[in-house]
Amino acid sequence: MYTITQGAQFLALRHLQSATVSLLLNFTPVIVLGASIPVLGERPTSRQLLGVAILLVGVGLYFRPLQFPASEVFGLTVMGLGVLGNAAAAILGRRFNRGPGLSPLAVTTLTMSIGSVLLLGSGLATQGLPALSLENWLVVGWLAIVNTAFAFTLWNHTLQTLSAVESSIINNTMLIQVAVLGWVLLDESLTVGDGIGLLIVAVGALVVQLGRSRSKRE
Repeated sequence: MYTITQGAQFLALRHLQSATVSLLLNFTPVIVLGASIPVLGERPTSRQLLGVAILLVGVGLYFRPLQFPASEVFGLTVMGLGVLGNAAAAILGRRFNRGPGLSPLAVTTLTMSIGSVLLLGSGLATQGLPALSLENWLVVGWLAIVNTAFAFTLWNHTLQTLSAVESSIINNTMLIQVAVLGWVLLDESLTVGDGIGLLIVAVGALVVQLGRSRSKRE
């Protein structure tokens, strides 16, 4: 999650648009769906399968038309590795967190310590120590505390009660949040077609959670 997934995202963003990176990450639930059955013994309900399918339709509508220039092959390859790392992290995280007596904070602290050291070592070995201004350090601090430490503690908490597929689907609603925030804060365009695609993504995520509620009642 920290070394491979996050490292691949930062590297891929040097070669790909952020929208393309976001698109590729949305295929994580498909991989998790296939792997969670043999690895975790978690079989999705038919309604959850329908929800994943609906979500992918919404993703396709939002990112239409799909065009990948030849110059983006390296970035796509790197991000493909990142998607596999993201899916593996969801599977392993669920397997680890559903054990008894594990604190999400302890799990996050241990895994982040190992992953961040490996990622930092890789960065220093390949690029050296960058010169950062005070503003840069404030951004790094925000990303480290809020976007990483706090966010991944919540992520590990959800993996104690939600299946790997359910957590991945909720995680993929970042697409909606990023698009809306970009429209509000950065004046990025958001067409009617984009809005329909995002609405379908939200419906897919909701259907997955309704499938969970029905499964629990049964």
